[in-house]
Amino acid sequence: MIKRLSLTQRLSAVFALLLLACCGASAWLQMAANTRYEQEVVQRLSGGLAGHIAGANELMDAQGWKPEAVRALFDKLMAVNPAVEVYLLDLDGRVVGDAAPPGQLKLDRVDLAPLRRALAGGMLPIMGDDPRNAGARKVFSVAPARAGGKDIGYVYVVLQGQAHDELAMAVSRSTVLRTTLWSIALVALLGLVAGLAAFALITRPLRGLTRAVRAFDGGDSGALAALEDGGKDGGQDGAPDAARGGDEIVALRRSFAQMGRRISEQWRELTRQDQQRRDMVANISHDLRTPLTSLHGYLETLRLKDATLEADERRRYLDIALAQSRKVGRLAQELFELARLESGLVRLEPEVFSLPELMHDVAQKFELAAEARRQRLHMEIPPDLPAVRADLGLIERVLTNLLDNAIRHTPPGGDIALRLARLPQGLRVQVADTGEGIPASLRAGLFTRASALGHGARDGGGLGLVIVQRILQLHQSEIRLVDREVPGALFQFDLPAAR
Repeated sequence: MIKRLSLTQRLSAVFALLLLACCGASAWLQMAANTRYEQEVVQRLSGGLAGHIAGANELMDAQGWKPEAVRALFDKLMAVNPAVEVYLLDLDGRVVGDAAPPGQLKLDRVDLAPLRRALAGGMLPIMGDDPRNAGARKVFSVAPARAGGKDIGYVYVVLQGQAHDELAMAVSRSTVLRTTLWSIALVALLGLVAGLAAFALITRPLRGLTRAVRAFDGGDSGALAALEDGGKDGGQDGAPDAARGGDEIVALRRSFAQMGRRISEQWRELTRQDQQRRDMVANISHDLRTPLTSLHGYLETLRLKDATLEADERRRYLDIALAQSRKVGRLAQELFELARLESGLVRLEPEVFSLPELMHDVAQKFELAAEARRQRLHMEIPPDLPAVRADLGLIERVLTNLLDNAIRHTPPGGDIALRLARLPQGLRVQVADTGEGIPASLRAGLFTRASALGHGARDGGGLGLVIVQRILQLHQSEIRLVDREVPGALFQFDLPAAR
């Protein structure tokens, strides 16, 4: 049953039980304290009663105790104050004189330790045996009884005897006790109502948060907006967060709203990336199918017409098949490299190096390819540039991909430029060509998975730009396509200077 209760209901139930327990304990402690207070007052007021009795009456002669005198004295005292019971004890604590009715004496001996403690001035109240009630402990007055100049026993007066107990029992049923109990019950009820109201107010923002969480779990996109607006217009609860002083529940509300927003953004990003992955698979399938189909066709032609083909024609077929094979191999290598970058297996190994020297080395690798296409490859590098700190091998891969892309998509007689510029915190790298440029339809997804293997003017570009973007992201940078008025494409990225 408790498992089906809400948190507020369980807190209220626990609070009610604790309140009732505290009220019961408070009532018991109050009654116990009143009882001990009464006992101490009675014992202090009547502490000299036994001494007065022992000094004012002849209770013993040469033959011993005088039973008639003892009984007469006891009857008079108990008639004046029915609450007291008087006993004569010998030095061993045995009861040798009393005024109790026959058969009502339950103890024939009284423990002397409390008596000696009272005679020594111990802290009150001190409880002693009640000869008429074997299991009870009562306040008393005690004094030594003397005869012939020596102690012969004790006068032992029980100050709250059986008559007192019977009267107290009768009074306990009176309206006074009932009024006291009703007062305690009323206080407990008022405390319970106030506590439950306080719990309802305290847990109201928590209930609002619970509703928002359930709504968010059910796919309600407006739940997060309600949580975020809670500090302005009260959100789910109708009370502004400022009025609650920014307590832990408000902080939890804001944290959940932020977490939910991040989860939503990450979910949208995962959805977008999944769509990009599907697009990339479709693009790769298309671009693999084209060279593989061509490769298969020329190889099959060579097999069927091998005997009738001229040597030049056979060589042309083989060159075409080899070019398609290289294209498939290059695409497979780029896919493998992209997979490593995406998997997180690639770890940067940063070092300080000269970026102009690296650009000269990369440019030398493409000089022959540029000359074969009658392209002009030149560099624009200002003097006294600072060194950079990055992964040398990966930055070389970035420059290689960009320069290879520029050479393949620049027509014969075109220009390719490698430029460096100083920035306040590093260097800016630019690779520009005078090719056909990037169509507007491809720019939105040029550096994403979905743009792998662009089509049209940049057909055959492969995954080079995607790999470039992933490498630069590892360096906390990014590749950008810069718009310009002259024909061609201009790519640029920044690297931090070494410190």
